[in-house]
Amino acid sequence: MTDNLKEMMEKARAAQKIVEFWPQDKVDEMILAVGWECYKRETAEKAARMAVDETGLGVYEDKVVKHMKKTLGVVRDLQGVKTVGVIEDDPKLGLKKIAKPVGVIGAITPMTNSSSTMPCNGLPILKTRNAVIFAPHPKAKNTCEFICNEMRKGLKKVGAPEDLVQNIKEPSMEASQDLMGMVDLVLATGGAGVVKVAYSSGKPAYGVGAGNATIIVDESANLEETAVKIHKGKVFDNATSCSAENNVIIHESIFDALLAGLKGQGGYLVTGEDRAKLKQAMWPDGSHLSGKIVCKSVKVIAAEAGISVPDGTTFLMVLGEHIGPEDMFSAEKLSPVVTLWKYQDFDKAVQMVIEITAFSGYGHSCGIHSTNEAHIMELATKAKVSRMMVRQSQSYGNSGDWVNGMPFTMTLGCGTWGGNITSENVTWKHFLNVTWVSYPIPAVIPDPEVLFAEHFKKYGK
Repeated sequence: MTDNLKEMMEKARAAQKIVEFWPQDKVDEMILAVGWECYKRETAEKAARMAVDETGLGVYEDKVVKHMKKTLGVVRDLQGVKTVGVIEDDPKLGLKKIAKPVGVIGAITPMTNSSSTMPCNGLPILKTRNAVIFAPHPKAKNTCEFICNEMRKGLKKVGAPEDLVQNIKEPSMEASQDLMGMVDLVLATGGAGVVKVAYSSGKPAYGVGAGNATIIVDESANLEETAVKIHKGKVFDNATSCSAENNVIIHESIFDALLAGLKGQGGYLVTGEDRAKLKQAMWPDGSHLSGKIVCKSVKVIAAEAGISVPDGTTFLMVLGEHIGPEDMFSAEKLSPVVTLWKYQDFDKAVQMVIEITAFSGYGHSCGIHSTNEAHIMELATKAKVSRMMVRQSQSYGNSGDWVNGMPFTMTLGCGTWGGNITSENVTWKHFLNVTWVSYPIPAVIPDPEVLFAEHFKKYGK
């Protein structure tokens, strides 16, 4: 625990006390002010440039789009949401629910999505009248500082205490750990290491799991549209998103046609000796991704692997050989590289999704390109994932998109499968305490003869 963090906590608690009983309209005014400062194109462009320059990850143009879209989506999702006073009233049950803030939240943010994560976390935290202290990845501290200052501008504009938003200026794992031990709730968006620390902090925590989005394409899919969507989801921001397509399982009757479609989108199939070279470059020790290829361009990855790819290549493809550690191409790749698999029977495809995600990305997500509702529901019923996209780009859809109903966020819970407490997209409702107020109602006592009637009929008393 450092004196600096103690001071930050004191400021945060004082600021949070000021807004604790603010009315809804004043809270909403604050959200619009902070949201606008984050959303503005000049903010997004500067943040994107800083993020690419200091982390070396992703694509500037894509980061601008991502920052603006996610910020606007979060503001839209928060509009009209009641987070003050009575948020639910059920006269029949005599119940009222009163929304109350958590207090001070420590938000650990990653280097992969260093600018867009902050408004996605910060706006719902403010909407619920909490204060937030951001602890960024050390390689993303300048981007964090910039966005925090923009958020504070919005707070100041409407007379809200600026210390509702603060950030650690010289981040480290030690500083993050100290912060976690001081706040009321931890929100950890990042790698497995920081999530594990969050869950060991002794404080309530929301964490995320690793991604490894695995997609089925069946015979009913529109192959032209599917190729476009897979390409978009795979290459966006050099696959900085944990939701990017990692494995595509294709019915054998359409495999060649879809492969041709993916090649038409800039995909290049890496085979033979080059596949082995690519694997060695990506997992030099056989199990851990190399930082030299994570979220890098195809050009950088090919050079690192010592392989040649045609001009115009936008992503690399390999054929899956085995599921599990003997073939790491079945794991999350965090790069514009996708693994293609072939299946004959749909139940086998579902089983492959189960096995691949159990090995890597347990609980995160899967998808399907199909118009066969029976296939869609079979995968949805059997796959152990928290979200499943139907006929969508995975990395666009998982965390909220204009063309689906998923809540906008950058923090994706993976359920108990992924070692998380929630399987939802983390948003405003996760930053509230709720008091249940119970009034007396006329007694509702069941008749055991009626309640157990079906059991008695079949098995007797």
